[in-house]
Amino acid sequence: QLQLVESGGGLVQPGGSLRLSCAASGFTLDYYAIGWFRQAPGKEREGVSCISSSDDSLYYADSVKGRFTISRDNAKNTVYLQMNSLKPEDTAVYYCAVVDTDVGNSCVSVDFGSWGQGTQVTVSS
Repeated sequence: QLQLVESGGGLVQPGGSLRLSCAASGFTLDYYAIGWFRQAPGKEREGVSCISSSDDSLYYADSVKGRFTISRDNAKNTVYLQMNSLKPEDTAVYYCAVVDTDVGNSCVSVDFGSWGQGTQVTVSS
């Protein structure tokens, strides 16, 4: 059974860093498009960063470019999101998601079919 489990969220001061992890089980990440998404209260879920299944190309939302880095460790079957220079507006529940079809460079939530339970990130002084 396909399962995604996020961890690494928490409370951090503005300017701080967190690394989120998404451990996959029941399948191999190699052949899936992978994404990190977030949803703040009262807002729609948005794509933060994604890895394409076809060519491993990376997508970053403009709001996180230069601050966040997505990576994948195939040996551990785990995806990471390194978040630096965090801002209060980064506060949200962060989800990882995968899809086993080629969605190109999409980082839109409706294109991803399997989701983790989410981990809360709060950036506040």
